[in-house]
Amino acid sequence: MDGFDVIVIGGGPAGLMAAIAAQTAGARTLMLEKGHKLGRKLGISGGGRCNVTNAKPLPELMANIPGNARFLYSALTHFSNHDIRTFFESLGIRLKEEDRGRLFPVSDKAATVVNALVDHMLACGVVVWQDTPVKNLIVQNGRMTGARLQDGREALATAVVVATGGASVPQTGSTGDAYPWARDLGHHIVPPYPTEVPLTSDAAFIAEKRLMGLSFDAVSVTLVNSKGKRLTREDGDILFSHFGLTGPAALRVSHYVSTSQLKNPDEPLTALIDFFPDVSAEDIRRQFIRARERDGKRELKTRLADWVPERMAGFLMEQLDLNPHQELAQTSNALLDQLIGWLKRFPLPIAGTLPLAKATVTGGGVSIKDIVPSTMASKHCPGLYFAGEVMDVHAHTGGYNITVAFSTGRLAGESAAAYALSMLPLT
Repeated sequence: MDGFDVIVIGGGPAGLMAAIAAQTAGARTLMLEKGHKLGRKLGISGGGRCNVTNAKPLPELMANIPGNARFLYSALTHFSNHDIRTFFESLGIRLKEEDRGRLFPVSDKAATVVNALVDHMLACGVVVWQDTPVKNLIVQNGRMTGARLQDGREALATAVVVATGGASVPQTGSTGDAYPWARDLGHHIVPPYPTEVPLTSDAAFIAEKRLMGLSFDAVSVTLVNSKGKRLTREDGDILFSHFGLTGPAALRVSHYVSTSQLKNPDEPLTALIDFFPDVSAEDIRRQFIRARERDGKRELKTRLADWVPERMAGFLMEQLDLNPHQELAQTSNALLDQLIGWLKRFPLPIAGTLPLAKATVTGGGVSIKDIVPSTMASKHCPGLYFAGEVMDVHAHTGGYNITVAFSTGRLAGESAAAYALSMLPLT
């Protein structure tokens, strides 16, 4: 089979960008995609709208990458979020900025991004073999020479970029295929774990679905261990479900739940929810006291329902064993303080997270200790490069993971091309 300079394995965002970068740099590039469609995970990202990147400055960008952000500094400066925006605008895709710096196509359709990226890659001259799963990588004389396909054929190249993704959202083709390939070549694999995934709770009121369906905007969720040590505080929206807690803030907390349980599976964890992070407990107290002075005959539950949904108000009254018809005038300051404590530090015991297959993002993967951050090159096999979620890197939702995919893909593709074009063929 004819040889190529660079083979890119995986047709997700990292792989597409790597292939474009390698071909643009002058390397004859082949993309191998095991499925029948390119960009499947990209096509469902951002709720089907594709959160292309995030406009925040680099320090804030890195602060939203809990999974080895420092390792990614070279990639994020080489091909930044601003470069990503310029790249897509050069393809004719107009972007708009929404809350928290998130950038979406004006069309609000992920297909706009996927189609433009694929069309550009093909226009650059990248050869694509779809429905072509890879069995393993081929090494000769200690350096990369290609990939062996499941049907027994061999695709030959001087350099290979592995961009197969992690093991989350398996229906898109991310099933951890590359972990054994990398392990066979001496790379350590950090055991994959779920992140950006809903939280589970074994609280009785969760099992009884008492709060299921209640959503809250702009809350803060603080995760603490059994000693009260804060593991993280994340802001955003939440939704109570039949299994626990979901929504953007809960997804952001999940990284810290997973990593804590990897270290100590038996460590009890609690999420403390502040429903009003921008209002102090004292301010809430003053407002209740003023309401008590003005309208003491009003029921406490009714006043509480001015702050939270009626179902939550009733639930909180039950937790304090209060008469549902108790009047404000009958409510002492001490009781108000207890109630406000629940509003500012609502405790939800956390049992864990939903499984990896339900996660948006994979934690773990090929260890960054085995990868050169300035090139994405393997430290164990010349000619081998990694890009995207196959590595032990991950970020929060909000355009950060796709930014990591595009940035590492660009750097890996260019590095692989430079290597391949400088090497003499094996004899």
